Amino acid sequence: MRFRLALAGALAAGLAAPMTASALNPQHAGLQVALRAQGLYDGPIDAIVGPRTVAGIRAFQRTHGLKVTGLADVRMRRALGPFGTPLFGARTISRGEFGWDVAVLQFLLVRHGIGVPVNGYVDGPTIRGIRRYQLELHLAADGVAGRATFTALGLQTRIPVRAVRVSMQLYVVKPGDSLTAIARRSHTTLKTLAHLNGLNPRRYLLIGAKLRLPASVSSASRSVSVSATDATAVRASIDQWAAHYGVNPSLARALAWMESGYQNDVVSSVGAQGVMQLLPSTWKYVENVLIGHPVAHTADGNVEVGVALIHHLLGVFSGNERLALAAWYQGERAVRKHGLYKVSNVFVADVEALQTRM
Repeated sequence: MRFRLALAGALAAGLAAPMTASALNPQHAGLQVALRAQGLYDGPIDAIVGPRTVAGIRAFQRTHGLKVTGLADVRMRRALGPFGTPLFGARTISRGEFGWDVAVLQFLLVRHGIGVPVNGYVDGPTIRGIRRYQLELHLAADGVAGRATFTALGLQTRIPVRAVRVSMQLYVVKPGDSLTAIARRSHTTLKTLAHLNGLNPRRYLLIGAKLRLPASVSSASRSVSVSATDATAVRASIDQWAAHYGVNPSLARALAWMESGYQNDVVSSVGAQGVMQLLPSTWKYVENVLIGHPVAHTADGNVEVGVALIHHLLGVFSGNERLALAAWYQGERAVRKHGLYKVSNVFVADVEALQTRM
């Protein structure tokens, strides 16, 4: 307990030092995953707070009646619900849990070469990833991330989350430069760059002038970041198909997030693919039996097939969401014959908890 409190305190205390692109704060990965769950961030999960992350923070604050500061403070983290707490290191992480710290753990595992989904939920692939990492480090491979695993993962960056803000770099204007070209290279907008430097975009730049730039993602960070998915488009697709099939959109969002974190390039160990984690056989069943026509193998098509399936299961079980979710997880026939498996109860409870924040 003393170790966890000390680690959490260190991570939440000096979160005041300025952040640079080369000095990642793993806690910020938790923030990015939380924003992605809200459909407010579609950049890579790279633990670098750049313009897109700050834009997501501001959008969340506006829609939740918080003071728009661009800083992920304690009030905002509370408003994020299950994904806003606890900070990494505050508790031991085991199967079935979800939250900010789980997303950070998954991000760190990816950075150490362990392929796991980064969705803030301790699922089967995450447990296997933890065990694999523990085996490589000659730790007890119990799939539970506690003191020894945290220490092995190592946290060199101790920047407090309450001070999360976009950091700045300086750029010296060279011959031939334009504000538009500099903005494009810096992965920001002309308006943002002009505002940061108090410039009129219509006027010429002076050679040798020093411009403040938002921190950009270095090539080193890109190599260990989690691939970007257009979370905004995925959420829009989920809402569209949920309306089409008459499914509660918050249920469809929670289910999609639990399965893949809105990522369409995720493939499970058994071959389940995409946002809703559908097996090829399931996809064919939905196409041939439930929908009656082929569906394109795109993110939107994946969502359509998944929502059509949960709509079918809700109908089979007379609108009972618990039974429909259990059937999604363990199979319709198994639910009828055996009831809910113990592991299905965990899955159902997690989706229901997420549903209140999606």
